[in-house]
Amino acid sequence: CGACTVLVDGEPARACLMLAAACDEREVTTIEGMAGDPIVARLRDSFHRRHAVQCGFCTPGMLIAARDLIRRRRAGSEAEIRLGLAGNLCRCTGYTNIVAAIAEAAAATPEGESR
Repeated sequence: CGACTVLVDGEPARACLMLAAACDEREVTTIEGMAGDPIVARLRDSFHRRHAVQCGFCTPGMLIAARDLIRRRRAGSEAEIRLGLAGNLCRCTGYTNIVAAIAEAAAATPEGESR
C-alpha cells in the first residue's frame, strides 16, 4: 500500500518488502529523519493547506514518494503525480487534495534544489 515507504540509501523502498538483513550496513531513513529536508517541509505545509490528510495512515509514505517525484522533477503534471503515486494507496481522500498539494510543493521548489 506504500504506507511504510522509507528511504534506503536515499531511494524509496517499501519497508514491508525488505528483510532486515537486506538493510545491514545501509542507510535507512524514515519520514521522522527528514525533519530538516526543505522539500518535505514544503510538502507538509502544502498537505496542511490543501487538507490532503484525513486519517494520516498513508501520509508518511505519500510524503516520501512525493519528495522523490519532486526531487527527480517528475511532478510537473497531474498525470505524472498520479502515476508516481500509483504504489501508494489512500482509503480516505480520493487523492484530489494529495495531488494538488504535491503540485503546489513542486511549483514552489527551486530548480536546482535536491537532497
